[in-house]
Amino acid sequence: MLGMKRVIYIFQSGKLSRKDNTLMLENESGKRSIPVNAVSDINVFGEVSLNTKLLTFLSKNNIVLHFFNHYGFYVGSFYPREYYNSGLMTVLQVQHFLDEENRLFLAKSFVLGSVLNMAKNLKDVCNDFLDDIGILESAKTIPEIMAYEGKKRERYYSFFGDLINLEEFVFEKRTKRPPKNPLNALISFGNSLLYTTVLSEIYRTHLDPRIGYLHETNQRSFTLNLDIAEVFKPIIVDRVIFRLLNRKRITLKHFDQKTDASFLTENGMKIFVEEYEKKLSETIRYKNIGKVSYRRLIRLECYKLYKHFLGEKVYKPFTIKE
Repeated sequence: MLGMKRVIYIFQSGKLSRKDNTLMLENESGKRSIPVNAVSDINVFGEVSLNTKLLTFLSKNNIVLHFFNHYGFYVGSFYPREYYNSGLMTVLQVQHFLDEENRLFLAKSFVLGSVLNMAKNLKDVCNDFLDDIGILESAKTIPEIMAYEGKKRERYYSFFGDLINLEEFVFEKRTKRPPKNPLNALISFGNSLLYTTVLSEIYRTHLDPRIGYLHETNQRSFTLNLDIAEVFKPIIVDRVIFRLLNRKRITLKHFDQKTDASFLTENGMKIFVEEYEKKLSETIRYKNIGKVSYRRLIRLECYKLYKHFLGEKVYKPFTIKE
C-alpha cells in the first residue's frame, strides 16, 4: 500500500472515465465507482477505452497509468507531468551518465545488489555463488558488466528446481518474448509488474526515469526503473514465484500453453497480482527507520540515488539480511 492509496488492476475490457471527482469503471459486470484519492496507480490488462478528459484528471491527481497486453507484457505508461520535476537533478543524472567512472560505479552497484540478493535465495542450495564476484569488480565496460550479470542470472535460474521442487516447473533456459514454458512466463510477468512499480515510485521523487546506467539510455522511454528493479527482482518477484508454486496456488491449469510459448491465464495473473501486492505490503526492519514495506523500500532506494547524485552519500544497493 502507498499510505491509504492502492494500485487498481483492470483485467476486464470496458470503459474508464471521470465522473465528477471519481473514477468510473464500466464493463460487463456493471459500473464501479472508485474514489480518486484512494488510487496511486492503475494497471490495465484488458481493452479499456478512455479519453483526454480522464487523462487530464489522472494527471491532476498524479496517478500513473500502466498498460499491459493480453499476455501480461508491459506495453507503456501514461506518465503525468512530473510534479516533483527537478532540473538540477536531471543535470546531475546526465553528468553521472556521461562520466565513465561514475556510470560504471552505478552499473556495478545495481548488479552487485542483484547478485547478493540472489545469493540469499540460494543460501541452502549453493555455497559458492559469490566466489566470482571479483569479475564484476574488475569489469571495465558496461557490456562486461551486463555479460557478468547475464551469466550469474542463468546460473541462479538453474537452481530454481531445487527451490521449487516441482517436476512440472523446470528451468531450461531463460526465454522472454515469448516465454517458452510456465516458469519463464511467471518470471516475465513478475518482472513486468516490478518494472512498473519501480517506475511509479520514481515518479514520486525528483529522479528522471529516462536516464539509466546499467541499461542503455537509447530508444527506451524509461531505463532507470530497469536498473533499480535488478536489485529487487530476487527478493520480490522470485520469492512471490516460490511461494505461489510451493503452496500450489498456481499450477499448470493457470497457463495457456502453445507450441512455442506459455502465458498466464487471466485467473493466473489475478492470483499472481494478489500475492505480489501482498509481498509489497510486507514489512521488514530497515536501518534507523524501523518497519517499512517492500514498496517503501523501493522508494527509499530512489532517495539513496538522489543523495548519491547530490554528493551527500555514496549509493549502496539494498541487500536483504535473510
